[in-house]
Amino acid sequence: MGLWPGSRHAIAPLTLPAFVLPAAAYVPRSHFKARLGHPMLLAVMLWALAHLLVSGWLHAILLFRSFLLWALLCFRSARAREPATRRRGTARGTALSLLAWLGFAFYLHARWIGVAPFG
Repeated sequence: MGLWPGSRHAIAPLTLPAFVLPAAAYVPRSHFKARLGHPMLLAVMLWALAHLLVSGWLHAILLFRSFLLWALLCFRSARAREPATRRRGTARGTALSLLAWLGFAFYLHARWIGVAPFG
């Protein structure tokens, strides 16, 4: 159940950065980490928002809204505590994340979750 027909395809661009940003959190010298400060929390926010927009079920709304609120509050708190540092080197992490997203979106999501985002 989605908000509008084709919403799964429209929301897919939100999930791509949700795959790239967690890798940026753990890759040394990541430009994303230097610019954003906490890419893992931003990834959780994008992931939760995308799932909120495509699912209208009550249990999904409660779950993903909770994740979104948690990540938003943690991100605000963390950004207030510590400044980001400048670093370089993101191409490898971004490329690997893109491949992971493609594999998950087009194959594993349907097998593991039971919902084909593009099918």
